[in-house]
Amino acid sequence: MWGERLIRFGVLKRVSDEADTQYMSAMTGRPPRTDDHGFTLIELMVVVLIIAILMAIAIPTFLGAKARSQDKATQSSLRNAITNAKVIYNHTDLTTYSGATASALGAAEPSMSFLPASTTSTQSKEISVNEQGTFIVLAARSSTQTCFVIADWETSGTFFAKVTGDCSAAAAATALNATVTAPSAPSPTSNSTSSAPNAWVASW
Repeated sequence: MWGERLIRFGVLKRVSDEADTQYMSAMTGRPPRTDDHGFTLIELMVVVLIIAILMAIAIPTFLGAKARSQDKATQSSLRNAITNAKVIYNHTDLTTYSGATASALGAAEPSMSFLPASTTSTQSKEISVNEQGTFIVLAARSSTQTCFVIADWETSGTFFAKVTGDCSAAAAATALNATVTAPSAPSPTSNSTSSAPNAWVASW
């Protein structure tokens, strides 16, 4: 008895659902939708458009982050190199940078390649070295093709710069007018956002 009622109820519900579907179809002027319907062309185009917008936003952000990471790697290499140069400076009897040669720095930091002053750096792990007794200039080129320079004077401290053109320590010293006389201390507000290349700044 209960089984017959349940069957009757299921049949009536199915008939009611079909009637509702037909009614909605008549009201909207659209054919009734079935369970196996697919996406319309408009729906697919909207999805593609959304994906394209997201990619247009994400790709430049990713590339910018990648470039900053590459520059940071080069700057880190130069900071490590100048630290080793200072160690050599403090451990020599002459207390000058004349002992901080490319070969001496290479022995102290074998994970990087140290080049003579006139040799151009082509990557972040290649450091061109120009030791001049009372001061030292180091240069390295990032994968972004930016040439970063760091220098230290025994009486005035460490200075930073970015130069254009040849990325050798000798060329950088010439472009930045690095001489025995240390440059004037840059403004504390000077940083890597400065639009002027070939100038000493307080930080990259």
